Amino acid sequence: MKSFEDLGFYGIEHLPPAVLDSAIGALGAAGVTDVAIALDLRGGRNLGDPLAAIDHVITTHGARVLYLDARDDVLIRRFSTTRRRHPLAQVAGSLPDAIVADRLVVTPLRERANVVIDTSSLTHSALKNRIAAAFAREHPMRLAVTFVAFGFKYGLPTDLDLLFDVRFLRNPNYVAELALLTGDDPAVASFIASDSSLEPFLDHASDLLAFLLPLYVAEPKSHLTVGVGCTGGRHRSVYVARRLMERFAGDPSLELSFDARDVGNA
Repeated sequence: MKSFEDLGFYGIEHLPPAVLDSAIGALGAAGVTDVAIALDLRGGRNLGDPLAAIDHVITTHGARVLYLDARDDVLIRRFSTTRRRHPLAQVAGSLPDAIVADRLVVTPLRERANVVIDTSSLTHSALKNRIAAAFAREHPMRLAVTFVAFGFKYGLPTDLDLLFDVRFLRNPNYVAELALLTGDDPAVASFIASDSSLEPFLDHASDLLAFLLPLYVAEPKSHLTVGVGCTGGRHRSVYVARRLMERFAGDPSLELSFDARDVGNA
């Protein structure tokens, strides 16, 4: 919510679903058009049906829905670090059970989301940048496209829309002088570029993206996450993701960003 407020949005937290529509109406009557609202689901149906409330404001006000996700182990660590009690812990029992129960409640909300962001490995500033790319008023009609380089050994990012697996390329990790470098280093880039499969892959992948991206813009979809994965997320995925992103750098309909999720992992 702080990120939205920094973008100039009027922020409301812990709003019961029963008053969502009336709150938006009151703000609109006061001339407030940029509003970010975090619904409070802790009251159950006693404080309104969140699905019905969200569906209504999507239809009547053109609202967009942001869904923030994270892996279970990350959620457990966050609750443990902050020493905060999960809202469902008293009913579900253990923290892992509470998280499972929570997912059952919010899954239908995710299905309504225009933007899904996996926060598992994001810093506060990186999350703020993702939110800004998707919701900043300065670029309301541009599709925010994030190219995420990652390692399959650390799991898939949960917010992927498209995925390219580049483990077929020669692996710099098996070259002693390259293993500790990244795909941004010239020596690694030269090694990967020497693979005869690279350029045909880039051409075909770019053709696919060139076909799909205008369709997402026309939908309109506000944010798209393109994953490029290799084994460890340090070399091939980083290099290829940057090469793919470069091919669309001049497109005025796109807001491009890059995230090397696992480059710091050993």
